Amino acid sequence: MKNWLSIRTIVAAGIGAAIFIILRYISIPVGFIPNTTVQLSYIFLALIAVIYGPVAGGLIGLIGHSLGDAFQYGSVWWSWVIVSTLVGIGFGLVSGRLKISEGDFNWKSIALFNIAQVITQAIGWFLIAPVLDIVIYGEPANKVFVQGFTAGILDIVTVGIFGTLLIWIYAQTRTRTGSLKKEA
Repeated sequence: MKNWLSIRTIVAAGIGAAIFIILRYISIPVGFIPNTTVQLSYIFLALIAVIYGPVAGGLIGLIGHSLGDAFQYGSVWWSWVIVSTLVGIGFGLVSGRLKISEGDFNWKSIALFNIAQVITQAIGWFLIAPVLDIVIYGEPANKVFVQGFTAGILDIVTVGIFGTLLIWIYAQTRTRTGSLKKEA
């Protein structure tokens, strides 16, 4: 059985959560939807989750989003923290099928990653976040479903473009399996 909570995973989650918090301060307000912004932190979450796996991704989403909310707003919006946790886990679940640490992030891998990230984020932001907003906070359904849909589309697009690019750049820094040959 693989050690799913190794020191490497814990360190990655701690450093990743700290960077996630910092990146939450770099956001672009949508303007027409209240409390909804383009978040760059999910691009970084995607990279770290596919490198270190679902446990690190989930912990970064949980710790990074909850502490980020607490620092920025003075309170934690748990419905969205739960979704950030699930999104981190979802990004990480596909990591076992990708070979980015071996320098391989080809079109098939890009498609697989993006299919997984679209499904994960769509379920999280279009369904889970709004339902939890209604159940936990008593928010009006029409408001939270518009917020969830908008945030989900923005996150899907930013991770699809910039997250994919960041993962591809990372994969290019890794030595490809079988690329080194012993000299005779």
